Amino acid sequence: MKRYERLSFDEIPPVDCCCGTTRRAFADLEDAPASVHYLDVADEPTCHYHRKTTEIYVILEGEGALELDGEMVPVGPLSTVLIRPGCRHRAVGKMKLLNIPIPKHDDSDFFYEEDAVEAGETPQH
Repeated sequence: MKRYERLSFDEIPPVDCCCGTTRRAFADLEDAPASVHYLDVADEPTCHYHRKTTEIYVILEGEGALELDGEMVPVGPLSTVLIRPGCRHRAVGKMKLLNIPIPKHDDSDFFYEEDAVEAGETPQH
């Protein structure tokens, strides 16, 4: 039995999400303990939080800030930030980053403030 998986982000179709455009590696593997996302940050990403998921952001390109529980934290290339469950967050600025969710990506673990989205609208994740 093979004990590894290999993927290339350029072979993974992009998906629109509340943060921008992402390519999700290992999210579809049933036994994967984590996934890795290559994220191109949108101009105005939606602030959100997770109840179970810890995320690690690694900034690859660009500069800006991460809004973390209302605090603007400056980031640039090779900055890395650990975001614990419950922390409201979004990236602000033109950036490309790796996002490592632990456990792996789960659509049901995305939550938004009531005023973060327009009535009747559900952000993609």
